[in-house]
Amino acid sequence: MHPFHDELKTRLVRYCAIDSQSDMDRPGAPSTECQHDMLDLMVTELTEMGASDVTKTAYGTVIATIPGTAPGPTIGFLAHVDTAPQFNATDVKPRVVEGYNGGAITYPDDPDLVLSPDDFPYLAEKVGHDIVTASGLTLLGADDKAGVAIIMAAARHLLENPDIKRPTIRVAFTPDEEIGRGVDENLPADLGVDFAYTFDGGELGEITYETFSADFAVVTVTGVSIHPGTAKDKLVNAIHLASKIVETLPQVTMTPETTDGADGFIHAVDMQGSADQMVLRLILRDFERDGLEAKGALLRQVCDTIAATEPRAEITCAITPQYRNMRYWLENDMTPVNLARDALADLGIQELSVPIRGGTDGSRLTEMGVPCPNLFTGMQNIHGPLEWVSVQDMTKATDLCLRIAERAATSED
Repeated sequence: MHPFHDELKTRLVRYCAIDSQSDMDRPGAPSTECQHDMLDLMVTELTEMGASDVTKTAYGTVIATIPGTAPGPTIGFLAHVDTAPQFNATDVKPRVVEGYNGGAITYPDDPDLVLSPDDFPYLAEKVGHDIVTASGLTLLGADDKAGVAIIMAAARHLLENPDIKRPTIRVAFTPDEEIGRGVDENLPADLGVDFAYTFDGGELGEITYETFSADFAVVTVTGVSIHPGTAKDKLVNAIHLASKIVETLPQVTMTPETTDGADGFIHAVDMQGSADQMVLRLILRDFERDGLEAKGALLRQVCDTIAATEPRAEITCAITPQYRNMRYWLENDMTPVNLARDALADLGIQELSVPIRGGTDGSRLTEMGVPCPNLFTGMQNIHGPLEWVSVQDMTKATDLCLRIAERAATSED
């Protein structure tokens, strides 16, 4: 049994049971009060294990120092404490399937739900592993509490073993990553590192240094409201116009369900309102800047086209940047990527480096001047009830975290 196995399992189950879902509709940092339960727990646990400079910032990020024992670059290890708002995350009941036997996994709170290796081949590779899932009614929250557990186990080990050579390490736990607000403008300076890593990836061996670029769009459709009994030639129904916008956007291409690989998309994520006014929210994704700009231009063109059909309505389209492909910066200096690759090779783990169809806090940090590739945790099927993670994968991610720290120190000798 790996020396961190039980610790990681215990930490993950404890952390996942805490509701820390973020909310795009709420201002503030963090966006939800419940995230403080996780953040405050991090402060307590880091303080108890002897970390230095343990701080919860005004913007809700917990930062701490693991003192160095050798020269080297100052390195950051980051994970986010919030869970995704796309699926129920209240009353999560984590459970451990000990020594997975290779068959279908069922769920006590939803007998119709099945996690099968026939549908998810990566699961078939985990026979004998301890698999952590939720109970069927919620997501698990391994995204990214697996990353939190990995970093905390590594931090505890380093603090208890000062003979391990490593440079100064800074650990950070951010809120609101799932809604694109995890990296405050003050974080790079407060973190104070030469480069960093997020532990927010999937399959064993994954090192990510290329992500989507992302924008967020809000389309507001304002109609003309009047009593329906006297509405002839007067009412302008915002619901109809908003529906036309959705219908006019690409349906058989350029949507998440019709794209993969290097293809981007326009994804309508939310539509609310009434006949008087509708608000439509969309996310735009592409690996390249020009592709992202083209998708924004297409959305604006569709809005203008529908607006032209009804001049009494007002249709606005506001597009704001979220993050950019970290490759644009990392390709100029692959130092943190190469360090992770060497550490992975030391551990005998095959590297898996493919562009991810998403983003991380590392995307924003890299753009802001802190190179920050993303590393695996083992989590799978995130943002839904079939989410799971192998504890054995998490142990290997913890080994990688520690080996990066050791290699960073020896590289300065």
